[in-house]
Amino acid sequence: MDKNNFATADLIDIAPDTPSCETQFRSFGKRSCFSGKIRTVKCERDNGLVKQLMNTPSDGEVVVIDGSGSLYSALMGDMIAAAGAQNGWAGAVIYGAIRDNEAMNGMDFGVKALGTNPRKSAKDGAGSVDIPVSFGGVTFTPGHYLYSDSDGILVSEQPLINE
Repeated sequence: MDKNNFATADLIDIAPDTPSCETQFRSFGKRSCFSGKIRTVKCERDNGLVKQLMNTPSDGEVVVIDGSGSLYSALMGDMIAAAGAQNGWAGAVIYGAIRDNEAMNGMDFGVKALGTNPRKSAKDGAGSVDIPVSFGGVTFTPGHYLYSDSDGILVSEQPLINE
């Protein structure tokens, strides 16, 4: 197993106390299996901080965006996803909506989101970066590890596979 080829079902069999996210997400992007250290953004209807973060270099981290479950406007589109992919991010988990899903589905990038909405979000930069966020019965803590595949999402304080 490596960080882009694993099964969350196998990982939780090995470490049964690993928290698994109960939220049912839709998958976007070519990368259905992704993992990395967690970075977080808490924002609602404003993706300014998401855009800033995705335009910074990454060592394969995963951004977890807590948009309070709102589907009012998209927190990531194809341009922000492309920036993340180009800057080395492994993927994104978005407790909210995306847009441009057809374009995003052609990218080597992993995205889980609740759904889609073509509406743009504000770009004021309102929100917080790298604070613990919680949804789906899991707390996503910056620096912990996230593993995502077609079965779901696991979060662990320590790596479950060789990074």
